[in-house]
Amino acid sequence: MVDNPETVIIDTSTAHRTADGWEYGFPELTGRRARIAQAKRVANPGCHASGFIALVAPLIEHGLLASASRLTAFSLTGFSGGGKKMIAAYGEELKGQVEVEERTREAPFFNFNYKLQLYFGGRQYALAQSHKHLPEMVKVCGLATAPVFSPIVVPHYSGMEVTVSLFADQVKGGLAAVRECYCDYYTSGLVRYAEDPSEDGFLSSAALSGRDDLEVSAYGNDERLILVSRFDNLGKGASGAAIQNMNLALGVEETTGLVLG
Repeated sequence: MVDNPETVIIDTSTAHRTADGWEYGFPELTGRRARIAQAKRVANPGCHASGFIALVAPLIEHGLLASASRLTAFSLTGFSGGGKKMIAAYGEELKGQVEVEERTREAPFFNFNYKLQLYFGGRQYALAQSHKHLPEMVKVCGLATAPVFSPIVVPHYSGMEVTVSLFADQVKGGLAAVRECYCDYYTSGLVRYAEDPSEDGFLSSAALSGRDDLEVSAYGNDERLILVSRFDNLGKGASGAAIQNMNLALGVEETTGLVLG
């Protein structure tokens, strides 16, 4: 409906992420920053897809991972990613969390409110393997096959952690090569390589909540690797990315107005 040739549209829906004539709005990928700056139609990436693509696309681009690789991934997301309905549901169930904990502190665990237990636990969804972000994961990364993907809602408001699991023989050069690739690839924008961001051996899915940047890291041994991206599903996974793309379209510093670590 927009016929003004000077109007730039940044679409945050799923409608145009794999459509011809639309630029995929992930500036950190090779060549895309300049194309986004000139584009009149920009498709903002999906949140889960952003974390997956940040991990996989550089490895395929540089020949460390074959495009024919059959991958698996899971993603932990804050409940804000489910929109108004899920936010309302979690808000209603969790608003009395402290009071419930106090009442049950000395009681057997089986007396704990059952419905509240459901919301405290991780809740996997998209069980039919038809998640709406799969098409952009495949296209942007250049994969031949969609990954087996398991998104999981966890009981905090925002924050996301995407993990891709690999056998070391799937990756040319193994763990050291992956780390070197990330370090060299992400030198500007909102994505950075984190050498060892773990918190005493743990990685919290809420660690980057409230921020607009994204960190990638790699762990494992000579046999098995895990690649991890962490960010805010509402930041680099949504509104933060849209603002970054808007800044590029306006010709201003791309991090203007964004919260970085």
